Amino acid sequence: MPAAPEPGSAQGPAALEPDSARASARASAADPAALERRIARLERLRACLPRISGYLQLGYEWHDRGTSEFFVRRVRLDLQGDLAPQLDYRFHIELAHPQLLDAFLRYRPFEQLNLQAGAFKIPFSIENTEYPPFSVELIDYPLVLIRLMGFNDISGHASTGRGLGGHLYGGFIRRGGEHLLGYNLALLNGEGINAHDRNRSKDVVARLTLRPTAGLLLAASGYWGRYGERSLGRVRYGAGGRYDRGRFMLRGEYIWGRTEVAAAGDEQPLRRQRSQGWFLAGGWRASAKFFPVVRYDSFDEDMELGYGQNNYTLGLLWTPWRFFRFQLDYTYEEHRASQRARQLTAARPFGRHGVSVMLTGIF
Repeated sequence: MPAAPEPGSAQGPAALEPDSARASARASAADPAALERRIARLERLRACLPRISGYLQLGYEWHDRGTSEFFVRRVRLDLQGDLAPQLDYRFHIELAHPQLLDAFLRYRPFEQLNLQAGAFKIPFSIENTEYPPFSVELIDYPLVLIRLMGFNDISGHASTGRGLGGHLYGGFIRRGGEHLLGYNLALLNGEGINAHDRNRSKDVVARLTLRPTAGLLLAASGYWGRYGERSLGRVRYGAGGRYDRGRFMLRGEYIWGRTEVAAAGDEQPLRRQRSQGWFLAGGWRASAKFFPVVRYDSFDEDMELGYGQNNYTLGLLWTPWRFFRFQLDYTYEEHRASQRARQLTAARPFGRHGVSVMLTGIF
C-alpha cells in the first residue's frame, strides 16, 4: 500500500492544482497577443507613477572678514508625472530648510498657449528661469537677482524667485527644437511661496523672449505689484541676453526696481527706494569636464542714498561624472557707501575676500 503524501510535499494536495502565476506565464508565452496586453498594462501603470529626481548641495565657505563654516545649501526632492496626455504635475520640496518650492498643475493643449496653476518660478529674468541651482556655473546667484527677485528681496521676501498664482505661456515659429518668439504672463499673490495674499491686489508679470539664432536668447521682463497688508508698491523691469553654444558662454542682465518701504507702525510708505544692478558672466569650456567662469556683478541697493556692492568672481566648475559637480569660487566683495549713506544708515565702505567650495550630487 503506497504511503500517503506528506502535507506540502511535491505530491501533496497543493501540488495537484496548477500554480496560477506559472499557468498565466505559460499562457502568455503561448499567446503573443496576451503577452503584449500584459506589457501594455505594465506600461500604463508605469506611466501613472511619478518620476523622482533630486540633488544635494553641500560645501564650505571662508571670508577674511566674517564667516568660516561648512554648510548644507540644498537638499531637493522633485516628483513629476502625467495625469493625461496634455496634463502634468510637479511637486518639488526643499529638505535642508523644509519648504515647499513648486506645486502645480500644467495644461499644455498647444505650443502657443499653455496654462500653469499653483506655486512655480516667477517668469522674470533669464538667470531665474533658465538656470536651476544644479546647472548654474557659479555657486551664488548675482546680487541683483537675490535682492530684486525674491531670493532675499528688499521687500522682505525670501521665496527663491517663486510665487503662487496662474501663468499663461507659449511660443511661436519653432526652429531647431526652440521657438523664435515666446511669451509669459502671470498673475500672482505677490507674497512668496504658498502664502496667502495680504492685500486686495494681484501682481502681474510679463516677459517676452527672442531666439534669433542657435544659442542666442534675448529677454525683457516686467513686474508690477503690491505686497503686505499696507499694499506697498513693488515694480521691477529687466532685460538681458545669453549666448551659449559650443565651448563659449556669455550671459548678462540688467534689473531696475522701485520698492515702497515703510517703518513699523507707519500707515503711509516711508519712501520709494530705487535700486538697480547688472552682471556679466563669461566662460570657456576647456574640456568636457573643466569649465572656468568669470563674473562681474554690481548692485546699487539705494540709488538715492548711494550705497551698494560690487562682486568680482572667478570660478571653476569640474564635472568628473555626469551626476556629480565640484565648484570652486573666489570672490572679492567691494562694499560701497556714499557720505550721505554713512550718515543716515549703517552702510560702510569696505572690501573682503571669500572662497567657497560646493559639491553637488544629482539623482
